[in-house]
Amino acid sequence: MTTPPTSQPRSETSRAPLPGAAENTGAADGKPYAGYLLGLADDALVYAQRLGEWMTNAPQIEEDMALGNVALDLLGQARALYPYIGSVDGTGRGEDAYAMERDEREWRNVHLVEQERGDFGDEMARLLWFSAYQVELHTALASSVDDVVAGVAGKAIKEVRYHLDHASLWVVRLGDGTEESHQRMQTALARVAPYVAELFDDDETSVLAAELGAGVLPSTLRDAVVARVEHVVEQATLTMPEASRWRSRGGRAGIHSRPMGYLLAELQHIARSHPGATW
Repeated sequence: MTTPPTSQPRSETSRAPLPGAAENTGAADGKPYAGYLLGLADDALVYAQRLGEWMTNAPQIEEDMALGNVALDLLGQARALYPYIGSVDGTGRGEDAYAMERDEREWRNVHLVEQERGDFGDEMARLLWFSAYQVELHTALASSVDDVVAGVAGKAIKEVRYHLDHASLWVVRLGDGTEESHQRMQTALARVAPYVAELFDDDETSVLAAELGAGVLPSTLRDAVVARVEHVVEQATLTMPEASRWRSRGGRAGIHSRPMGYLLAELQHIARSHPGATW
């Protein structure tokens, strides 16, 4: 993984107001936290797209299948949330509209999930952090006052525990393996590290969701997530990387890194080339 500069805001857009904006939060429905849910759904869909790139590229065929299944789990989380978000944010959008018709500045995912596919060690480091975060996130969201959110979290928690176990086994296998695999896994942890802190940034939408009992403040998850990752890193005879001087930020506000535009171009190409088509 490289450390790309953040992209510049786009100067024009002909689309509807950004979901989660003040005038478009679904407040009339009594659920003004659509922007918070959009960030969670976007995290899942974008990472599903990245993990899908491992099909035929993983080190063994069983891993092609395993990462494909993780991607499908994340895709299912996004699909469960998008229609609900559209029903409460004032847009009435469906899942295809959210996935295929938004421009880069309308996406609310963190930078971690949009980074280009690196080597296999990079991916296991990224999956370790993201799945540890999702385990704590969905455990907390299972107690949401919003029945839909709680239902999605209740199903997702079973999936993300498997994702965490899978990543943990690989990190230990590589870290406690040969001299080369150990060094490459240690380097992978360092490459991923600058993108981790953004997972725990509180913003207006998460604060609102937490105050209403529908969501959870990302900052409250940090200690438990770090503890999970540290435990795996210790088992792998690795060390936690030192804090980097640069860290990612801005994804929840729609400001993304360079790889995001290319990812969306591939994700949306067919749908945008044939608007209105059904299949």
